[in-house]
Amino acid sequence: MISDPLIWGLGLGPGDPELITLKALRILQGADVIVYPQPNDGDSLVRAIAAPYLPGGQAEIPIRAPMSTDPAPAQKAYDKAAVEIGELAGQGKKLAILCEGDPLFYGSFMYLLDRLAVDWPIGVVPGVSSLGASAAGLHMPLASRNEVVSVIPAPLEAGEIKRRIQGCDLAAIIKVGRHLDKVLGVLEELNLTGGARYIERASMVDQKILSMDELVGAKAPYFSIILVPNHD
Repeated sequence: MISDPLIWGLGLGPGDPELITLKALRILQGADVIVYPQPNDGDSLVRAIAAPYLPGGQAEIPIRAPMSTDPAPAQKAYDKAAVEIGELAGQGKKLAILCEGDPLFYGSFMYLLDRLAVDWPIGVVPGVSSLGASAAGLHMPLASRNEVVSVIPAPLEAGEIKRRIQGCDLAAIIKVGRHLDKVLGVLEELNLTGGARYIERASMVDQKILSMDELVGAKAPYFSIILVPNHD
């Protein structure tokens, strides 16, 4: 029987600790070292998700990668973390890299995967994504039969967001945050505000659902999604 890899990327879900899979829980509790992203200021969200299940005694490696449009500082942080993770794996340590949502759905884990997979077998445990959690929170189906779903990052230009919405049956606009006014303008132009639904911090204790009218003049956090049906 082939043994488990020493290095795992664990999807821990979008915020609710009860959404962790049994497999991720097993690997998390057996890890010698946990690795997780952490902002320069403030606590790590993904570590907080894992906290109820940590047995204690494990070493911890926070990765402080700045949230910036300049990719250079983040790449240096991933370079440094990959070297440290590789060194510990070389000592036989079991490492769990904690990931919000799903590790490979807009997750920073992909940058470590690229670096580590050159020298190490890597295990990946998928997790409940923010997209699935948002649909569940809104009681809103994402698709049926042959419908097409598009995931559209809000930082795109307004014209590109419009084009992407027009080419699908349902648009999931993610990372709304400071782009809220732009997104609302596109939806107004396409006459789609009537069926659109907004949710922020899906599955977290401070989850909030707002009507489109309530969003006018409001501010949205980074962890916010608008689901937009584009069919009759």
